Amino acid sequence: MPILIDFSDTEEATRWRPINDGIMGGQSDSALHAESGYVVFAGEMTLTNGGGFASARRTPEPFRLGDHAGLCVEVRGDGRRYQLRVYTPQLTDGGAYRAVFQPQGDEWQRIALPWSAFEAVFRGRLIQDAPPLEPNDIQQIGLLIADRTDGPFRLEISRVSTLDAKRS
Repeated sequence: MPILIDFSDTEEATRWRPINDGIMGGQSDSALHAESGYVVFAGEMTLTNGGGFASARRTPEPFRLGDHAGLCVEVRGDGRRYQLRVYTPQLTDGGAYRAVFQPQGDEWQRIALPWSAFEAVFRGRLIQDAPPLEPNDIQQIGLLIADRTDGPFRLEISRVSTLDAKRS
């Protein structure tokens, strides 16, 4: 699996910025910071004031992923549900394609997310009749937690890789 984003490079964490529910009046908090060989996406989720999400997004760049079958995240989590999100010009501002994953326990796991696992959403709701995800158009990648549960969260990520190329 070719590595797309390698968090063992300490500079990689500087390419991510938090976007939390405070933009909509909520009070959730998150940060993404580098550790030794991985990054930690962590914070406190609260549903107070209509809140309920915390996220981090990478600086946009064209990824050109059409020759791949999907993405793979190498993570160690806390048992909560997270989303890997990809952004393309196919959806209006704020829309994304999400794939949900739930790493268990305190072990590193490799979770495969084929393109078929990604669904179009806007503010947590499915977009009916959305165009299918076009991997060549992916311009940004992000992480999000919105599992409707108050309390701390912590997700460690070592890398994001591409799944093996599509078979003809």
